Amino acid sequence: MSSTMSSTRATLRRAVTVVALAAAGVLAAAGAASAHVTVHPDSYAKGATDGVLTFRVPDEEDNAATTKVQVFLPTDHPVLGALVTPQDGWTAKVTTTELKTPVKTDDGSITEAVSEITWSGGRIGPGQYQDFNVAFGQLPDNTGELTFKTLQTYSDGKVVRWIEETQEGQDEPENPAPVLKLTAKSAEEGADSVSASSAAPKRSSAGSQPATASASDSTARGLGIAGLVVGALGLIAAGIAIARGRSVTGS
Repeated sequence: MSSTMSSTRATLRRAVTVVALAAAGVLAAAGAASAHVTVHPDSYAKGATDGVLTFRVPDEEDNAATTKVQVFLPTDHPVLGALVTPQDGWTAKVTTTELKTPVKTDDGSITEAVSEITWSGGRIGPGQYQDFNVAFGQLPDNTGELTFKTLQTYSDGKVVRWIEETQEGQDEPENPAPVLKLTAKSAEEGADSVSASSAAPKRSSAGSQPATASASDSTARGLGIAGLVVGALGLIAAGIAIARGRSVTGS
């Protein structure tokens, strides 16, 4: 009986360890994902017109606020007619660059485009995020994706460079740049893309103020982690019941 009990306890210990490691992995992945600077929506049709890109910037520091955000727009495949939306407490500086290759449109050739937008003067506190909206006139139709390299500056002087590009077949880098996928239009789609109201993420009740980063994505992650915990408790309870049953039988 003693050897049976020891074997059962060893099995339980191994099972609990596996579950704990899995839960830790989920927590780590959830934390990493929530800390990324992202662009929303994550895809648009090639050549889409009159839409909105929303750059979501979370603050991942415990004791520092985000005080400046710099988003760099590609000029090899330019975003035409980019305009910023005023944000309470933030000042936006828009930098334009002359294009090496002018873009031909129905209204003539475009020779320059926005290459950088810098927001400063505001604050995103720990555990909060801020949405920065950029309206555009037209997206390029000759590429499959747009990469928006971003610099995030904190009140303690730390600068996080969201500039790494994900390579196909490899794990996501530590500080990935926001990427917008450009998809082929379906036969039913016209020249216009998704309307601006449906493209931008819904605002929180705080309006343009920083929002607490605990929306539906956090809820989903929490439910997944809770499921692991419940599974672990069930496994432990089952093991104890088996051990007790064997003990009673042996006696």
